[in-house]
Amino acid sequence: MAYSAPLTHHHDGTLCPADHKHTNSGKPLHPDCPGRASTQAICSCGRWEMKESGKGYVNKSRKRHLASHTQGPKVLRDLLRLDGS
Repeated sequence: MAYSAPLTHHHDGTLCPADHKHTNSGKPLHPDCPGRASTQAICSCGRWEMKESGKGYVNKSRKRHLASHTQGPKVLRDLLRLDGS
């Protein structure tokens, strides 16, 4: 099963629409946007989520978590090999 953990951006307590673009520091480029206060990622596995002010930190943690899903089955396959190699 392929897991996903999409990034979502938030104002102070509300979801920031996808058409609201920001600078790297979170300042708004859309006239109706108060700016990005936080970024959130929730994995579809249901066991991981993160919400922080740093978009880059959330994205790196998200990628690390998603990579852990791909490593799990490989470890099991290696342990259950019948040929012993």
